[in-house]
Amino acid sequence: MRQELMSLPKGLAEEVACNLVMVARLIDEEPEQAYAYSRIALRLASRVAAVREAAGFAAYATQKYSEALAEFRAARRMTGSVELWPVMADCERGLGRPERALAMAGEPEVAKLDKAGQVEMRLVAAGARRDMGQLDAAIVTLQSPELASNSAQPWTARLRYAYADALLAAEREDEAREWFAKALEADKDGTTDASDRLAELDGIDFVDAMVEDDIEPDSGIDAEGDLDEPRVVIEDEPDFDDEGEEEDDFEGDDAEIVRAAEVVDADLVEPAPGEPVPSAEKIEKAEKDA
Repeated sequence: MRQELMSLPKGLAEEVACNLVMVARLIDEEPEQAYAYSRIALRLASRVAAVREAAGFAAYATQKYSEALAEFRAARRMTGSVELWPVMADCERGLGRPERALAMAGEPEVAKLDKAGQVEMRLVAAGARRDMGQLDAAIVTLQSPELASNSAQPWTARLRYAYADALLAAEREDEAREWFAKALEADKDGTTDASDRLAELDGIDFVDAMVEDDIEPDSGIDAEGDLDEPRVVIEDEPDFDDEGEEEDDFEGDDAEIVRAAEVVDADLVEPAPGEPVPSAEKIEKAEKDA
């Protein structure tokens, strides 16, 4: 990409590069913002193939499939490369034309793809079969040496996941569970939700117990600032009247404890101006009496 941008004046190349960097940073989490940056880069350098390709992926991420397909076609004309063939076929699916995607899967361009590209094309073709209601054909499409291989490749988890999902759609639940487990085994980067699908098949429900960062976990306050149910129930709490004063209904030992505490508090109150400060002996005696 840097090599392609060298065809532009230096200042313009740097501006286009900055916008392309933002596309790459935002496309997964904020695709709409990534799309906006891609439009700026496209306006500045529409004759650069890398810019057209980036604009295509940004449009694809925002489900603007017609626009994405146009950009991918433009990039392919500029470079002569076939590496965008699978995503172009998937754009046809997005436009509601699965038969076009299947036709592309049978074109000579597929043979020119590398292994990763051929696996992507197989995934797109299987998806097109499912779009057309051909579940069994989709399952057969995904059955390949890459699926049966024990070696973990970048595409392995997604391929196994797609196969498991197709099996589940065909109501072959036991087989689906086996392949979701195999997908999870190969999914080191968490690119699929195979673990959730497995839990769903096993009847396991997960409860979201995440607490906001600024709330103590045991504070009794939920994430929205409301009080939860009390965590500790205190029995036999003293009653309070309407003015908030405690009723004098203590009996027995409790009353003695309260009176003793009042004696100590009375002796430890700061004396008024001009009055002598209580001696240490007096304080000690008051404590012993209490």
